[in-house]
Amino acid sequence: MSEPIHWLVVGARGQLGSALAEALRPSARPTQLTLAGRAELDLGSARAGEQLREWAHSRGHGPLVVLNAAAWTDVDGAEADPDGASAVNERGPALLAAECARLDATLIQVSTDYVFPGVASQPYEVHDPVGPATVYGATKEAGERAVRAVLARHYIVRTAWLYGAGGGNFVRTIAALRHRRATMEVVDDQRGSPTWTADLAEGLVALARSAAPYGTYHCAGAGEASWYELARAVFEEVGADPGRVRPCGSDRFPRPAPRPSYSVLSGRSWEAAGLPAQPCWRDALRSAFRVHRSALDTPHG
Repeated sequence: MSEPIHWLVVGARGQLGSALAEALRPSARPTQLTLAGRAELDLGSARAGEQLREWAHSRGHGPLVVLNAAAWTDVDGAEADPDGASAVNERGPALLAAECARLDATLIQVSTDYVFPGVASQPYEVHDPVGPATVYGATKEAGERAVRAVLARHYIVRTAWLYGAGGGNFVRTIAALRHRRATMEVVDDQRGSPTWTADLAEGLVALARSAAPYGTYHCAGAGEASWYELARAVFEEVGADPGRVRPCGSDRFPRPAPRPSYSVLSGRSWEAAGLPAQPCWRDALRSAFRVHRSALDTPHG
């Protein structure tokens, strides 16, 4: 019988980290699962490396897997504070990778569609050229390179358009706005891959337990949608009239950081490795509301 995996979830208080905790709890005993928020493991602190080694030494025997769900995700804020974004998105993963190399641990580093230029006409494959157009994307791509440079036992998993049952996200925002606006405009010229955090979490756990070759993968909701189409789907799920959502162009909402016009991620590499395909984004949204309606329909903050 193979030894049980000892898991460390970094960024465990965020949307994805919380979903990873829920995915792991049923099969991992408390001694095999460590949930580290910033208070327990601050990747920007001088003690981060020591904290990681302490965790590894306390685990005893068995394979070690580090799931890094910590990230600076404020895309516009990164434009104003590139060093802050780099500390979390580049230097943090570099530290994790170096410590994982010393501990003979596997690292799963979550990345983003923003590493690509965002001007494609078909879904991005894992080996397509990167070319981030934002500070956020550049720091995440630098984080990818840092992991590859020092750690063989790594998986880099790019995902996109995440929404979860907690925290701030587009789905919860749109559900809340229906109470305050008779109609709303939502951009229809940006297309991506909406992804339910619970589905991604299950995929990452399956990846860690698989025999898939180390390397880079894409894992996001299947199919594609614009923000406008996603907003209409949210209205449908909460029983509101989707006709209240009106399409508009990105020029109606100028932002400090440009948004990708097309950053759909292909799941071909994921499925080729024998990993479970992600559900269609529309089916996932329906399932998310069926199971977590009260959380998704509760305003954040």
